[in-house]
Amino acid sequence: MMARMKYHDPVLLFESVDGLKIKPNGIYVDVTFGGGGHSAEILKRLGDEGKLFAFDQDEDALKNELQDDRFVLINENFRFISRFLRFYGIKKVDGILADLGVSSHQFDSAERGFSTRFDAELDMRMNVNDSLSAYEVINEYGEQELANVLFQYGELRNSRVLAREIVQAREDEAIKTSFELKQVLKRFLPKSKEHKILAQIFQAVRIEVNQEMEVLKEFLVQTPELLVSGGRLSVISYHSLEDRLVKRFIQTGLFEGEPEKDFYGNVNVPFKKVGKMIIPTKEEIKNNNRARSAKLRIAEKN
Repeated sequence: MMARMKYHDPVLLFESVDGLKIKPNGIYVDVTFGGGGHSAEILKRLGDEGKLFAFDQDEDALKNELQDDRFVLINENFRFISRFLRFYGIKKVDGILADLGVSSHQFDSAERGFSTRFDAELDMRMNVNDSLSAYEVINEYGEQELANVLFQYGELRNSRVLAREIVQAREDEAIKTSFELKQVLKRFLPKSKEHKILAQIFQAVRIEVNQEMEVLKEFLVQTPELLVSGGRLSVISYHSLEDRLVKRFIQTGLFEGEPEKDFYGNVNVPFKKVGKMIIPTKEEIKNNNRARSAKLRIAEKN
């Protein structure tokens, strides 16, 4: 168990699993297996007849596979949740848990290029077999395209200026590592805000590389069909872009616009929210700094 916890400390562990309201003989899915912390907790609450499927596209996560007859780990992106569950003959499930974002292990593996702390090649792929890496985004995207990525996913107001600086710098020589990228943008990184701005830049590039917003939308739209009536969805997000999508989908079943009303003026939405949004305690944040921006939302299928 200790090795797993080191890989990634599960955030809001009990709150997110409590939110699933686990039935001992139910079928559950953990779409972001990582270090297996949430999965291990779900298995503790399942009886002999229960079943847990987990997804993780990162091959490193396979080393944490749990040895349990009730457990199946699928080495795929959770955007394909329905397809791969069908492969196992599963059409309906009782609960789905998602802990979005990057695992501690991915941040702490210098060579993966996720962290601003290390000088590593620009990579940031959650699935190392994907063709698009941070190198391509930084060195091959057009100026406007790059500015859009930084603005949309990093919420950087000076995205155009940053994009122009990157494009001009790479004309002389390709930008290969995270520290080279820092160097290129040095004049836009005042000491007091350096870490925050870099985190926003890295977040934007990472979201683009891994298509995180598209993946989240594709996943969410499959959940109403997958969950039984009364089934639960428990989602932990780490930045406002993710959280807005999750919140809106739970409220309306849509990402934009308003749900249609029937003849009587009632709206037909797939979920009802359960309780209020939950954030980590000060104690949890003290023990695990990565928990500081986490938000948990729980919903029940109508």
